[in-house]
Amino acid sequence: MTLNDAELGKEYIIKAIDTGADEDMKSFLFSLGCYSGEPITVVDKNKNLVVSIKDARYNIDPELATAIMI
Repeated sequence: MTLNDAELGKEYIIKAIDTGADEDMKSFLFSLGCYSGEPITVVDKNKNLVVSIKDARYNIDPELATAIMI
């Protein structure tokens, strides 16, 4: 399942990042600390998702969330 399907407040482990051929998106997610084996929590869902990764919070759009498999 993707990060878009995550429950609020529940910690998940990232299983994979699937950006297809978009290396820029993959590199951007990696720079946020978003890679396989890393814990991630969705703390808010509105138009975008607010996620917690390594004690930091990021606002990501649904397209990025679709690339994150949990």
